[in-house]
Amino acid sequence: MENTQITLPIVVMREGNWYVASCPQLDIATQGKTEQEVKENMEDLIDEYLNDKDTQKPEKNSELTSLSFIHVKLPS
Repeated sequence: MENTQITLPIVVMREGNWYVASCPQLDIATQGKTEQEVKENMEDLIDEYLNDKDTQKPEKNSELTSLSFIHVKLPS
């Protein structure tokens, strides 16, 4: 069986004393006390997610086509 490698986007944000990481393509998230910890937690979570036989997986030909940032005004 051939190992296929993909690149997944990860968003990391600080929320109070915690770092929160999410992977929009897989719709999963985790937290950690440091940025390094949350990235390690996300790697573990992605591995568990992809190896769980009962979880629906993204299509192999599904790929990120762009990453955009949108500026919005916050209400006063």
